[in-house]
Amino acid sequence: MRKRMRLAALLAAVALVAAACGSAAEDTTTTTTTTEQDTTTTSAGVEVGGPVVIEAAESISALFLPKCTNIPVFPQANSGAEEAAAELGSDPASFVGPADCGDSTGQIEFMANAVTQGVGAIMVSNNAGDELAPSAQAAADAGIPVVSWDSPIPSAEGESVFVAQVDFDDTGVVMADMALEILGAGGGEFAILSATPEAANQNAWIAAMESALVEDDKYADLVLVDTVFGNDVAEDSVTQALALADQYPNLGLIMAPTTVGIVAAAQAMTQEGLCDQVKVSGLGLPDEMREYSLSGCAPVFALWDFVDLGYLTYYVAYGIATGQIEAAEGVVFEAGRMGMYTITADPTRDSGLRVLMGPFTVYTVDNIGG
Repeated sequence: MRKRMRLAALLAAVALVAAACGSAAEDTTTTTTTTEQDTTTTSAGVEVGGPVVIEAAESISALFLPKCTNIPVFPQANSGAEEAAAELGSDPASFVGPADCGDSTGQIEFMANAVTQGVGAIMVSNNAGDELAPSAQAAADAGIPVVSWDSPIPSAEGESVFVAQVDFDDTGVVMADMALEILGAGGGEFAILSATPEAANQNAWIAAMESALVEDDKYADLVLVDTVFGNDVAEDSVTQALALADQYPNLGLIMAPTTVGIVAAAQAMTQEGLCDQVKVSGLGLPDEMREYSLSGCAPVFALWDFVDLGYLTYYVAYGIATGQIEAAEGVVFEAGRMGMYTITADPTRDSGLRVLMGPFTVYTVDNIGG
């Protein structure tokens, strides 16, 4: 049994770091577009116009609803949304949400209030699974477009479109590849430290990774021993990481598809002197993971740009809310500095539409910076 002599001090340190991080379709022709092409028909039989350049029209009121407000990636995304709003001459969206990501149903009240206030658009990173669907449907029934980002509504009920940071199936393969790189051809045991049990994005990424492990023989010797949840709370994630190290003496890796969990796991393994036995990987912010990458505790991890994700999400929501684009398969549009995108059916869900941002950046000691 590995000793936990400094657990209290470790939890206090993590709490201080967490606090510091928290501070740190068819063109409706409502608006004239600068690009016009002949109408075409998609493979799904939907007639759509040519590419639409989303331009400044009227100012809209909007809600930019994160899973919670105390994790750095969500203010980053909001800064991108603010940039887009400024370009489009619109008021910035209201950035409010639960203070704690462990409150998986707290978003429901914010959604209901937004419907009552009659906002022009809602942009939400879903933390409540399909429990959020009735609120999204109520918004849709009131004529309010609901654009999910980062984490979709699994059933797509009430959702106009999902702005996906990356392809969710690809995320599972990226995580499997990172696990293989760390554990080597001989394989070994690893565990997953996720956010909340209701987080649709993490659940989809984990499912995709599990599928990859089964479907590709190159992963045959990677053994997933457990999946645990730290609720995207630093202290809870540390506790779960240490418990995994205690429970599984042959554990070689903790894979954390959450920016909170990966830092907590790396801190825990570092301060307990376990990095030689248990490596850490997953999805993390470069600035938060740099020291653990350079030390070798987290030799490889990945992420995307949250500022760009917020920027693209606002353009999509604004375009729909002002009638410049329709939430329909085959619609092609231009979103400011990020260029051209197409609304497609979401291949990772049974229903729903998707705009795919991409790409991943995989970080190692070679590109993390000193």
